[in-house]
Amino acid sequence: MSTTLGVPRPDQADYMLRAAAGDAGRAYKQRMLDLLDVRDGHAVLDVGCGPGTDLPALAERVGDAGTVIGVDRDPAMLERARARTAGLPRVEIREGDAHALPVEAGTMDRAKIDRVLMHVAEPADVLVQLHRATRPGARIGLAEPDWDTLIVDAEDLETSRAFTRFTTAEVVRHATIGRGLARLAARAGFRVEAVHTTTPLFLDFAEADHTLGLGRNLQKAVDGGHVDPVRGREWFDRLSAPGPFYASFTLVSVVCSR
Repeated sequence: MSTTLGVPRPDQADYMLRAAAGDAGRAYKQRMLDLLDVRDGHAVLDVGCGPGTDLPALAERVGDAGTVIGVDRDPAMLERARARTAGLPRVEIREGDAHALPVEAGTMDRAKIDRVLMHVAEPADVLVQLHRATRPGARIGLAEPDWDTLIVDAEDLETSRAFTRFTTAEVVRHATIGRGLARLAARAGFRVEAVHTTTPLFLDFAEADHTLGLGRNLQKAVDGGHVDPVRGREWFDRLSAPGPFYASFTLVSVVCSR
């Protein structure tokens, strides 16, 4: 099997911006912003801000009297975030780890973590940090996928299931954290106010291959002995053939208060 199966791993910043620009991405982000109820003068923290996808929208809501702090540990992401917010004086970009947030205790009115906890070493510790950083009465938004819900339609159902099992076991560190967000938030001391789910839907193979890593992750699954090489190639070829395509997963959003 070719090691160029599917599209190459995309630039991470471009990947995040593209995912946020899709219909499902725009929908859940808008709902989270509305539920966070960011107001003029608020201090807002975006943990794992990446290339600054959400910082302009947050800055617009806090107005001239508010502050938006974006934190990320990746220098390349920070560079993109600074470029994206260059004309927004109320936005501050800080380099830092989610496990040791570079903000004073009890200073944030609002905070959000979006598709970050699935990658960190200790999600519970990050939520404790978030509790430390926020004021009493603050509102917090969390959003994470549950990759155990990944569905890829194919006649070879077993290979589709094997691909999902490989994704949850080997590709994503905390692949099923979405379903446990409310429980983890409560354990960290937050009061859960709302739980919502969104189902990002892929009807175009090329878009799914880019976002879900169908080819590149299948190659890893084959190389690791998780999928038979011949069945894997046949599965991928049939998915990429002209005709109807379907894939989806569940994204869980939780809004809580301190």
